[in-house]
Amino acid sequence: MVQARGGHSRAQPRAPLPLRAAMTQLPPDQAPAKKHVRLQERRGSNVALMLDVRSLGAVEPICSVRTPQEVTLHFLRTARHPLTRRALQHQPPSPKQLEEEFLKIPSNFVSPEDLDIPGHASKDRYKTILPNPQSRVCLGRAQSQEDGDYINANYIRGFGGKDKAYIATQGPMPNTVSDFWEMVWQEETSLIVMLTQLREGKEKCVHYWPTEEETYGPFRIHVQDVRERPEYTVRQLTIQHQEERRSVKHILFSAWPDHQTPESAGPLLRLVAEVEDSPETAANTGPVVVHCSAGIGRTGCFIATRIGCQQLKALGEVDILGIVCQLRLDRGGMIQTAEQYRFLHHTLALYAARLPEGPGP
Repeated sequence: MVQARGGHSRAQPRAPLPLRAAMTQLPPDQAPAKKHVRLQERRGSNVALMLDVRSLGAVEPICSVRTPQEVTLHFLRTARHPLTRRALQHQPPSPKQLEEEFLKIPSNFVSPEDLDIPGHASKDRYKTILPNPQSRVCLGRAQSQEDGDYINANYIRGFGGKDKAYIATQGPMPNTVSDFWEMVWQEETSLIVMLTQLREGKEKCVHYWPTEEETYGPFRIHVQDVRERPEYTVRQLTIQHQEERRSVKHILFSAWPDHQTPESAGPLLRLVAEVEDSPETAANTGPVVVHCSAGIGRTGCFIATRIGCQQLKALGEVDILGIVCQLRLDRGGMIQTAEQYRFLHHTLALYAARLPEGPGP
């Protein structure tokens, strides 16, 4: 005990634990008795603390935390599930497995806050389905710049990662018809695939082509020929801008309910064959423009089906998960439902069964 002023005694300050702190040396006559003590802080203490950090050992570096968007992009860039022709036909994933696989794919939708384009909302058919900024189509060749460069459309990569093989877009609205034709002209498109009816309970797309001939903005569109097929209609159009004319093939496939799938895979495969065998495709000009109403569900199914058929024919296997991930990197929400995802597998299995036997797996 130490005598304090006024005759009262107070306890000697206790020493800290020797493993984590060391006490400065005091004169021998003032050193405290050695006993088990705990570290405490006392106002006016004459004990100084010196922390020995050497005993802490090596400190692991702090790992960076990826943002939700980075996690999404990583999944879409790396997720794969290749299936051989044989596996696709005879050992396909179960409906439950396909649904679970589909639900794991991030949608990669764009929020309105992330699309910094004034006035774009007036040109969007659906306010929550917007073009991904990094791959969106920008207008700006044939019309004045008063209306800006916006159109709700994205460039989509094709088989083997081919850049700008397709353009996925929404069904034209009354105020975007001339924008649509400007895009067709600007991108030198010679083939349009339409996968919706004009009305399905409500308006899904406006009638953006003429019965015979009509002008849309600075473009004059003329119908040269119409051929009716059991599942679709083919129109040969001429688009004229100033003194230049070009031919455009328009295919209307209307037997596909919104958010659903066709009754059978045969008509879709015949549509893919029509596109594959078209001289316009062989000419390898501009992107194939594909649209339904929103430009993601049926549009995504058609593009994924054609890419899948090309993979099966060239490689003997198909990576449907990888195809959908690639599509969603370019335009959010491509392939809207698990039912469409299962139908995609069914359609490609049917295509694989029709392929001649070859060296592929």
